[in-house]
Amino acid sequence: MDARKLILLVGALVIAGITAFMARSLMMGAPAPVAAANSVEAPVDGPRVLVATKALPVGTIIDAASLRFQPWPKELVENAYYLESAADARNLAGTVVRFAIPAGQPITQGSLVKPGDRGFLAAALGPGMRAVTVPVSAQSAVAGFVFPGDRVDLVLTQTVTGGGDGAPLKASETFLRNLRVLATDQRTDKNTDDQGKTVVSGYSTVTVEATPRIAEKIAVAQTVGTLSLSLRSIADTGADLEEAIASGDVTLPANGDPKAEKAALERIAARPIDGSSTFSTGADVSRFQRSTVPGRTPGGMGGMGGPDGMSAPPMAAPSSPPAGGTPGYAPPAPRGPVVRITRGNTVTDVPVGGNN
Repeated sequence: MDARKLILLVGALVIAGITAFMARSLMMGAPAPVAAANSVEAPVDGPRVLVATKALPVGTIIDAASLRFQPWPKELVENAYYLESAADARNLAGTVVRFAIPAGQPITQGSLVKPGDRGFLAAALGPGMRAVTVPVSAQSAVAGFVFPGDRVDLVLTQTVTGGGDGAPLKASETFLRNLRVLATDQRTDKNTDDQGKTVVSGYSTVTVEATPRIAEKIAVAQTVGTLSLSLRSIADTGADLEEAIASGDVTLPANGDPKAEKAALERIAARPIDGSSTFSTGADVSRFQRSTVPGRTPGGMGGMGGPDGMSAPPMAAPSSPPAGGTPGYAPPAPRGPVVRITRGNTVTDVPVGGNN
């Protein structure tokens, strides 16, 4: 093969290689440029309106953490919205949600009920619930630190009379749990000063949310003894909920829908707890108090109560009067061991080992 043919062959191979490379590049295509995400949001051209910071179900008592002001497009602003420039937009604490409000949605004037308006308390109640007013004192109401929206336990303190020695039994019992406070006296919001700090004030009544059955128990408890409030921690609700789920008292939706499960858990956490009451008696706080009501001796005669509250053994029944004696005469009770002999309706105690 001469040099000319060899040069033509090498040139053809080079051209073929270049063509193949260009064809491959055209088929695969160049990588598309990645657009950088713009983390800066475009400013909203509009006034600041009041929106919900979280989902607000029906009956929610509004507090400062439930609402915030947020810019809203001016073409979407309606007359029913609360604008930041309005004077009444900052005095909504203590109002109650009449219609459910999703998180991030504007608050409309018709969705809230203010204290003193018609139907205010009925709007604060959940479905099937009742409002019950409980008389309290400063000592029994956690010194005024119970506010609307808090959850409390109800404690009944009573004196149980009766028994052989007549000494009463002191007892207290936590018979209701997780009751939501609707109002203190006639207020449904927290008292605040000019600096926004909470002002603690005394009150004589507390209105709580209860089921019809629990409302009946509270009405009876007011006639039995004195009622006191025990303020619950926020963490207690989660603990009670986990215990109810573990024991099988609570059934979650079977479809596994997260939203349905969350709604079910919120309903369960908000329900009052009736039953599984705990109690304490005088003996739990002092050795000089009893733990039970002493029993009565036969015939209604009072006996001496022991340290544990139990009555002493009954005294021996009187024997028949001696011949020619006074009717109704009863000899002194024997001090030693006796043998009790019964003849018909006559009972005689005969000392063992001689006469007394």
